Amino acid sequence: MLNDHQRLMNVFALSGEVTGRKKLQKMIYIAKKLGFPFQEKFEFHFYGPYSEELSLRVEELCNFGFLDEKKEDKGGYSQYKYKMTTAGSEFLKEYDTEVPNLKECLFSMNEQNARFLELVSTVLYFEQDSREEVEGKIQTLKPKQGYTSEEIEEAYQYIAMLRKTKNSYNTSEISSFQS
Repeated sequence: MLNDHQRLMNVFALSGEVTGRKKLQKMIYIAKKLGFPFQEKFEFHFYGPYSEELSLRVEELCNFGFLDEKKEDKGGYSQYKYKMTTAGSEFLKEYDTEVPNLKECLFSMNEQNARFLELVSTVLYFEQDSREEVEGKIQTLKPKQGYTSEEIEEAYQYIAMLRKTKNSYNTSEISSFQS
């Protein structure tokens, strides 16, 4: 159980502050789909893939004092910001949580807006289907978002870039893994 909490804490240690619950959900889902070691179960929800387990873990980490959650009112809705506390950083130092190339992928995702990550995660959710089928599902399931064909193509290109980043071990890393 605590391994999953440590992996989640590592997300904040590597990416710093994450703004938005939806964004956090999408970042973890995308990382999981890329093959990073996240165990949360996701189901398709109104805003794309969603994990109740992830929401509960974040709440538990806040209750433990390892994560700081700040709520901001943003003209009719609330936005949450999360970052690791000093206690969380101290706790995490006790464990080896090194995951090659996770930092680069998280940093890139954290720079994106939640709307784009929602699109990327939805594409990944339906990735077993053809591009035409995925685009049709996106247009049907998310008409209010108004995603264009160009944005969907950008999502595919972004996924390819993340996969390349995730798999970009240099020669010395490969040698040390084989030893």
